[in-house]
Amino acid sequence: MTTSDTRRRVEPRRSVLPRDVAMQLAATEYGRLLDLLADLGPDDWSLRTDCTEWDVRELAAHNLGMAEMAASMRENLRQNAAARRRGGVFIHALTGLQVEERRGMTPAALVERYAEVGPLAARGRRRTPGIVRRTAMPGTQPVGGSQERWTFGFLVDTILTRDTWMHRIDIARATRRDLVLTADHDGVLVGDVVAEWATRHGSPCTLTLTGPAGGRWSFGTGGPELELDAVEFCRIVSRRSPSGADTSAGALVSAHGAGRPRGAGLLDVHVPF
Repeated sequence: MTTSDTRRRVEPRRSVLPRDVAMQLAATEYGRLLDLLADLGPDDWSLRTDCTEWDVRELAAHNLGMAEMAASMRENLRQNAAARRRGGVFIHALTGLQVEERRGMTPAALVERYAEVGPLAARGRRRTPGIVRRTAMPGTQPVGGSQERWTFGFLVDTILTRDTWMHRIDIARATRRDLVLTADHDGVLVGDVVAEWATRHGSPCTLTLTGPAGGRWSFGTGGPELELDAVEFCRIVSRRSPSGADTSAGALVSAHGAGRPRGAGLLDVHVPF
């Protein structure tokens, strides 16, 4: 292994999105999730989601808690400290804390508070100094069965928006609401996921994603050609598993009555959300 190869392996993962693009995606996504939550009826909030431990209200509580972390450094530090005192896997402790602390909030209160906090979260993320964004986060993050290091910038500029976006999909699916998708927002977000996915597997392929957030990408030459819906692609590489079902590429193909096609194994590569 060369020195440059070693350096690439140990360097923490950074966001590759231009800063202004990342911040516009963040602001728009907070707004779109708010619009979806505000449209829900009384019977929607108790529906189960693809995050199998949470119903819609609990998923909204997690999103509110995460937005409040992004909006306030004091709240960020408080939640981090409280989650670490719980022990166990940190992200599970943190999200569990966010849900439990908002358990007494009504749906109307969750929506009202999210309307207040969403813009503050976008502003808080936009104001994160460059020196902080370039700093490696403490510890490692589990991705695809291994541990990797991230910069704070990867979390602030990329992951927090992906997380909100995927949970918007979860809620829309659970409540059977139409999912608002546009090329200038969702298409950009999906394109970033595709680019990271390609660097993670490092194999030649051509990927065609359908729908408003889709597109076509080629990586290298001579590789397999894959085609599927853009949202479904992101759900697969994020390891979404509705109702305990297997959403791996092989299971997805088998469900459609076909054998596992050449290149389907590339869809087993995990991208964090």
